[in-house]
Amino acid sequence: MAHTPKYVINELLVEVFNQILSIEQENLKARGVKLSMNEVHVIEAIQKEAEPTMSKIARRLRITVGTLTTSINRLVTKGYCERFSNPEDRRKVFIRLTEKALEVIRIHEAFHDEMIDAVIEDLQLDQNHVLIDSLEKLTDYFKSKY
Repeated sequence: MAHTPKYVINELLVEVFNQILSIEQENLKARGVKLSMNEVHVIEAIQKEAEPTMSKIARRLRITVGTLTTSINRLVTKGYCERFSNPEDRRKVFIRLTEKALEVIRIHEAFHDEMIDAVIEDLQLDQNHVLIDSLEKLTDYFKSKY
C-alpha cells in the first residue's frame, strides 16, 4: 500500500523529533548533565527570556504556570536557578539561572552545534536551498499557527 504524502511527512517529522530528543538526552547524560530534557528546556527558556517571569517563561514553553512551578521548584532545589523579586514591585517574581545552569546551557549549545555541523557535512545540506527554504517555511508555519 502506498503511503500518502501527508502520512509520510507526519512519520518523518515525528521520527526526526524523537531521534533528536533521544540523542540529545544521551549526549547530555554522557557529558555529566543529570537533568531531564524537560528541565534542560526550562533552563533554556529562562535564558532566552528577556524578562524571565513565571508567566513569560510558561508562555514561551507553551505550558501552564502551575506546570512550570513544579519544574522551577525542582530546579531551585537542585541549584540550577533561583527566584528573586524586584524591590520596587515585590509582586513580580523573576527567575535567575545559576552558574551551574549556565554550564548546562554551554553543553547543550555545544551538542546542537556539533549535531548541525555533522548533518550539514554528512548530507551537504548547506547546498540544498530547497530543503532550507522548506524548513524555514515549516518553522514560520508553526510559529504563526501555534
